[in-house]
Amino acid sequence: MARKPAGPSTTKAPEVDHDVIRELAKLLDETGLTEIEYERDGVSIRVARHGIAPAMRGRPTEAPAGALATSTAMHHPGLVASPMVGTAYLGPAPGARPFVEVGSAVKAGETLIIIEAMKTMNQIPAPRSGTVLQILVEDGQPVEYGEPLLVIE
Repeated sequence: MARKPAGPSTTKAPEVDHDVIRELAKLLDETGLTEIEYERDGVSIRVARHGIAPAMRGRPTEAPAGALATSTAMHHPGLVASPMVGTAYLGPAPGARPFVEVGSAVKAGETLIIIEAMKTMNQIPAPRSGTVLQILVEDGQPVEYGEPLLVIE
């Protein structure tokens, strides 16, 4: 196989904007995503985090005295985890009252949260009856498969 002689190249490789990479990495931290890709003017940048479990991004909503610590909530038998990747919504429409709040009594099958995935609104039902102890996501927050959403006691 013949090689081209080394010499000046007629095509210049596009410059990589390191500030864009830093911003994308920051966005990964803020959203808890594991991968993000950005393309502009024919230049594609992909930032990924592999081998790291997704961190819980949402701050727990204020809970009654004696509520579980976040780390304990992760192992609580009443933990409701996201069955899919998407965007979590606490209410049926923007500005609407949430389906449930901390302290709400719920029945099995009652809608707790909606997760939008691929332009489809998926109602997430309560797996059992009980009282909402903690809400672990914020309205409009991106969620991943298996991510904790809330705890029912």
